[in-house]
Amino acid sequence: MHNVLKETLQILTESNLKKNNKLVNYQSADELKAILDLDKNIDPQQWNEIFIWVKQYLDYSPNTAHPNFINRMWSGSNAPSIVGEIVTAFSNTSGCTFESAPVATLMEKYMIEQMLEIVDFKQGEGQMTTGSSNANMIAMMVARNQTLTTVKQTGLFNQKRLFAFVSQDAHYSLDKAANILGIGTDCLIKIPTLDNGKMDTEILAEKIKWVQDNGGLCFFVCATLGTTVRGAYDDIEKLLKLKKKYHFWLHGDGAWGGAVIMNDKLKDKYLSGLNQLDSFTMDFHKMLGSNLMCNFLLLNYQHLLSCTCADGDSSYIFRDNDIDLGANSLQCGRRVDSLKWFLDWKFYTKQGFSDRVERYYALAEFAQSFIEQSKYLEMVVKCSSFNLCFRFKSNHNNQNNLNQCLRDKLHQEQIALLSLAYIGDKLVFRLLISNINLDKMKLSNLFERLITIGREIECH
Repeated sequence: MHNVLKETLQILTESNLKKNNKLVNYQSADELKAILDLDKNIDPQQWNEIFIWVKQYLDYSPNTAHPNFINRMWSGSNAPSIVGEIVTAFSNTSGCTFESAPVATLMEKYMIEQMLEIVDFKQGEGQMTTGSSNANMIAMMVARNQTLTTVKQTGLFNQKRLFAFVSQDAHYSLDKAANILGIGTDCLIKIPTLDNGKMDTEILAEKIKWVQDNGGLCFFVCATLGTTVRGAYDDIEKLLKLKKKYHFWLHGDGAWGGAVIMNDKLKDKYLSGLNQLDSFTMDFHKMLGSNLMCNFLLLNYQHLLSCTCADGDSSYIFRDNDIDLGANSLQCGRRVDSLKWFLDWKFYTKQGFSDRVERYYALAEFAQSFIEQSKYLEMVVKCSSFNLCFRFKSNHNNQNNLNQCLRDKLHQEQIALLSLAYIGDKLVFRLLISNINLDKMKLSNLFERLITIGREIECH
């Protein structure tokens, strides 16, 4: 094993040096399939053949740490969390019990306490999950079980219909949650947004009243705290007023924008009333840069996770439900994600993450200013936070097609990997500020390259 680890480290080091300034070695799916030769027969247990595929994996995967990788809500990875990933892979254990993961268990409990303090859930609890999609579903599940107190035992049969409410720009994981939990996607009511991208709370109130007048139960509202495309934050304070009137569970999906909890100024700007939510989730692997995956779910109550998630005879594995984290989880085996989270937290500290988020916010403002001053680019909607929705401006008959071609050419020529999305019927570049290696000069250079190639496409 020693030689295998030594060779792996050598390959990783060489790959890192080689890819330092390269975004991607672009190949089409068919070209890459031919290169990989995945059907090739090799002699069993021959490491030299295995390492060929390891090198190919590294050679043809995008360099997500490159400043022009602006394709997702995450990029690169913090060095401490990379160390944590390597160590947890090598130790190969499950975070389900204290016995199997004593250090990881205490680290996760410690980090949950840190987050509860920052969010100001004074009598709360929490857990790490596989991501905010799963966390959103667990929050909806807790709300369902608190609304229908016998549903865990009897199911949804012969019960009043449950209705959940989300912004029309909410993440699709809420649709999946409604499906999985038996609520039904028809009972997930999507509320239109205002011009600034926030959920229209007046329409929400009308829909809730309509449901109640027709015999339904309004049990769950999700505030999207940083929408996927526009980066808009639903108004927590207005939603809290409706919660007081209609008595629903109010969850905050901060998968993307929740990172502002690290910066007091931005927290006050975007998350006023956060401490009065019933639940809140956030991904540390997005704006804050921890290695994928690193998510937590917090409840503003205690002992609800156990009564919601725990079930069946698990006495063969769990000896102490007060410390065995798997007892209150939907998972049996739990991947150890707490080590990388803990190492990142201790290395950067809250202040370091606060500075990072503030810097990203300043970069977003700079990017918007650059776009607004350019005669070749245009903002399609005003920047709400960390997302820039813009396009190359042209008299071309089909601007959507031109911007799609521009995005593809930037990728294929290994210049930049950008994301696209629709705002209404307009196809736009969705620039997400979450790459620690991005700065004003690199951002300016990226815009200039985009403009140059856009004009070349326009001329043809």
